[in-house]
Formats: sequence, structure tokens, C-alpha cells
Amino acid sequence: MSTIPLDYETLRLIWWLLLGVLLIGFAIMGGRDLGVGALLPFVARTDEERRVLLNLIGPTWEGNQVWLVLGGGAIFAAFPPLYAVSFSGFYLAMIVILLALILRPVGFKFRGKVSDPRWRTTWDWALFVGGFVPSLIMGVAVGNVLLGAPFHFDDSLRVFYTGNFVQLLMPFALLAGLVSLAMIVTHGATLITGRTTGLIAERARQLGILSGIATIALFAIGGIWVALMNGYVVTSTIDPNSPINPLGKTVELVQGGWLRNYGLYPWMLAAPVLGFAGMALATLGLMGRYRWLAYLGSSAGIFGIVATAGVSIFPFFLPSSTMPNAGLTLWDASSSHLTLFIMLLATVVFLPLIVLYTAWVFRVMRGTVTTESLSKNPNAY
Repeated sequence: MSTIPLDYETLRLIWWLLLGVLLIGFAIMGGRDLGVGALLPFVARTDEERRVLLNLIGPTWEGNQVWLVLGGGAIFAAFPPLYAVSFSGFYLAMIVILLALILRPVGFKFRGKVSDPRWRTTWDWALFVGGFVPSLIMGVAVGNVLLGAPFHFDDSLRVFYTGNFVQLLMPFALLAGLVSLAMIVTHGATLITGRTTGLIAERARQLGILSGIATIALFAIGGIWVALMNGYVVTSTIDPNSPINPLGKTVELVQGGWLRNYGLYPWMLAAPVLGFAGMALATLGLMGRYRWLAYLGSSAGIFGIVATAGVSIFPFFLPSSTMPNAGLTLWDASSSHLTLFIMLLATVVFLPLIVLYTAWVFRVMRGTVTTESLSKNPNAY
């Protein structure tokens, strides 16, 4: 391993940051599509109006899903213990998300096959479910991470998950789900306001203002709740270059423990500040009809809110509520030194290509979507 130019600790930190980038990338890029889907039945009242929204996100939503695929792949390859515990323990919740996401491509393709209004309305509501359910449940999942998941290891490091789907629906987790839903809806509303006209844009603007205010209020309530709840703190000495061993540490529950990092690393306060400031900017931008200022504000707000969860629980990925010392951290849930380095080399090559391709696609697909533009496009949904 001496031939690897980066030490193990540095590579682990780099992959922690990269995973955060991928998840935030999906929250912003995929979140705009989920938000439009969640707003579809309420912003668009007629078939033509709903076609406008379908064609607003239809050309790009599949590419935006790449961020989710990359995030899942990064967890699988860079943090296999985390993949094993989370993807098996939260299996039912992930199946619900997957089924909801599957409704989107089916809805896009099938909706226009039959001109019957009832047929199209059915698929419109299916697209709503495809936006609403993932936005809510992904936030619930983050809430459960802060609460801790009911899993433990035996002496041979076999994992045992003792929870169920209903136990995921704790009050704090539901609050986190509402924060996620509200911020995604706000983001979708800023996109609709920025790239459509007339009644569609106005309805989205009004709903976006309400959801933006709700996001700020719910995020603040969540912060107060986190300050009063117990957080997990590693109390033993950590060797950042040690081999993985989830049971090689001691962990205690401390009231307000999730706020400890902000005292140790004051720069982390930038995350919640950006969350509040971004959503405030998005709301004010919608109020003042500054369309793209609102969109940039909601993007920054999502960045800050998601980053707040990440820096608050650092170095944890997934704490254990039933066996605290089994909680997975950055230092005991990563792949080998060599694996992380090889993955980093591949990422340095391919991630910029993905970013450049995404930028090119959005440049080609830029512009306002209207009913008139749809009539000129024979390939429109």
C-alpha cells in the first residue's frame, strides 16, 4: 500500500465528500423532476397544461436519475457494510420508492397512447405518486438515520436487522420526510415558474411560496428537535487508518450529541445557514417574480439542508439504536485502501464527463415550454 500516493484517511474523507456530492446532485437534479411530478395535478388543470409539464422534464429526467444510480453504486463499492445494512434493513421502504419511481417512465410513455381523459388522468396521478412518495420516504429515511436503526452484529460480524417498516414512521422521521417533501416541491415550483408561462407559472409560483415558507419552518423545528434529542457520539480513540471493524469502538448517547460537530468544526455551520438562506432566497424570488433567482436559491437551499444532515452525523453513516457500538462510521465501513484509490481514479475520469454531458443536454433543452411549442414538436409527449 506504500505505493498509493494518498493515505487511507485521506481517501476515506474524499469518498465521504464524493458520496455527499452524488446525493446532493440527485437531490437537486432529480429533485426538480420529483417536484414537478408532485405538483402536476395541482398546477396543471387541463390536458394541454399537463403536457407542458411532462415536456418540461421529459427530455432530461432519465439523465438526472444517473446521480441516484451513482450514489447507490458508490455506497456499494466504497462502503459495502453500509450497503449491506441499509439496503437489507430498509428493504421494504426502498421497494416502495422503487415502485413509485417506476411509475414515472411508464406514465410518460403510456399517458399519450390513449386520448380518453380518464386514462390520462389516471397516469397523471401515477406521475404524482412517482414524485410525492420518493420525496417523502427519502426524507423519512434520513430522519431514521438520525434516530438510529435497529441492527446489530454478532461476534462473526453477521448483521441482524430487528426493525420493520412501521417502526420507520416515527414522529421525528415523519417531520424529516415533510422537510424533504417541502423543499422538493419548492424546487419543482421554481423550475415550473422559470420555464413556463401564464396560469401554469402563476399557480406554481403561489404554491412554491407556501412550500418555501413551510420548508423554512419545518427545517427550524427539526433543528430544535435535534438539539433536544439524543445523538450518538464515539467516545473511544479513532484510528482513521485502521482496517474496518464496526465493533472496535465505544459509542454513547448524549443529549444534543448531533450538534457536537458544530462546536468542534465551526465551518460546518455554513450548511444550515445555506439551507435557511437558500430557501429564503427562493421564497423571496418567487414573491418578486425573479424566476431564476428563485431556482438558484432553492438549489442552494437543498444543498444546505442535505449537507446539514451529513455534517451533523459525521463520522457516522448509520448509527445503531439497539447496539450503539455497532453503528457504522466512515472509519469502519469503507472498502480497502486500494479499492478506494482505484475507484477515485475512475471517478476523476468519468464524473467530469457526466457533468459536461449534463450541461450540454440542459443547454440544448433550454427555453420556455408552452402549448404553442408543443404543437410544433411532433415528438412531444
